Amino acid sequence: MSHDPSQRLAQAQDEVEGVHTVALTRFDGSCPQAGNDDVVREEPLAIHLGRSPFAVVMRTPGADEELVLGLLLNEGLIASADEVKSLRHCSVAASPEADGNVLRVTLARGVTVDLRALRRNLYASSSCGVCGKATIDNALQAALPLEDESTFPVEFFYPLPDRLRAAQDVFDRTGGLHAAGLFDAAGTLVAVREDIGRHNAVDKIVGWAALQRRPLAGHVLAVSGRISYEIAQKALAARIPVVAAVSAPSSLAVELAERAGLTLVGFLRGQRLNVYGARQRVRE
Repeated sequence: MSHDPSQRLAQAQDEVEGVHTVALTRFDGSCPQAGNDDVVREEPLAIHLGRSPFAVVMRTPGADEELVLGLLLNEGLIASADEVKSLRHCSVAASPEADGNVLRVTLARGVTVDLRALRRNLYASSSCGVCGKATIDNALQAALPLEDESTFPVEFFYPLPDRLRAAQDVFDRTGGLHAAGLFDAAGTLVAVREDIGRHNAVDKIVGWAALQRRPLAGHVLAVSGRISYEIAQKALAARIPVVAAVSAPSSLAVELAERAGLTLVGFLRGQRLNVYGARQRVRE
């Protein structure tokens, strides 16, 4: 344990930034060399609704309040940030390892949530339901198809991966973390969040927008990696009309996009891209 105050401060800053330093052995050919490496932190976050625990998610610490608020919104358990009175980390943890990893949600007066329905929703969302059609039917019951009339020139999308990548501070140090970025109609990156789970990064973006009271119509959500059904469903719930990624969408994500009026931009690399779902939003 270090007794150097400056070193302790640097270590504390690393923890806040989601970085943890570990020992390793590097090989160059057959020659081993001992050293250290920065890796992304992954820790459980126990979420309590009042005094009742209802979910544990694996995440990279940071923006926990945004993550939980976005999760509640995307699961349809609350309609707006106004239905939450407070989001706070528990001040007393059961063990030192749990410090900072328990967050309590206090709902506003008169707001109630069916915990059994919440757990069913979380299970269905994580397991993608019993079959694709049932999963999409459930998503469209929770969020109506989009009627967002915004359109974007194809050139709008080409710079997005580089702009998102340039904002990934923790990825620069660890190389092991996903990002979600929110772009406005002018192509300005208005928010970016990183997490070990791309779906967590999206929840953090949605939670940030809710706290800012920022409507998400006419925006584009850019994510690292692929576009899974879960990412498409979260964009639909948040009313974001376009999701863009450097990799492929899944078949279920495309099917949801086609039925929900959502636009998916995949394989966004250099001056090339593919458009799925509501393809009319991307114009020449």
